[in-house]
Amino acid sequence: MKKIILVVFISVFILSCSSDDGRSNNPNLPSIGFNHTVNLDLPQFNSLKFPGNFELIRIEGVGIKGVVIYNIDNTLYSAFELSDPNIIPSSCSALSVTGIRAESNCGNDNAYEIINGQQLEGEGGFPLLRYQIRRDGNILVVSN
Repeated sequence: MKKIILVVFISVFILSCSSDDGRSNNPNLPSIGFNHTVNLDLPQFNSLKFPGNFELIRIEGVGIKGVVIYNIDNTLYSAFELSDPNIIPSSCSALSVTGIRAESNCGNDNAYEIINGQQLEGEGGFPLLRYQIRRDGNILVVSN
């Protein structure tokens, strides 16, 4: 009897584990793959050398509508998709960033924090799509 309970417990535990590494399955955003490097020695990325600053990367093939990179403390950076996660990508779904706030341009109240990606206002409930980012010397590597 104890073996049966143990097997059932292990089975439930294994089935409850998720393989999506904390990402929600957002039906609004298509899954894309990319790998982009940012050289902090280049003048256009000078702001990313200082904590509390951000830079927008709006290059074809880097994210859906682009990526925002935020310097938390020179060792930690956050990188998020610039497409509103609660709207299917369209001509207005690229977010505008001011300070640490990213806001929708689609006539709704959707607003997000670019440090942790959480929704601050609006409807839908999906946070910003987080991308992987790491620093290697003066190079930031952002990928999905």
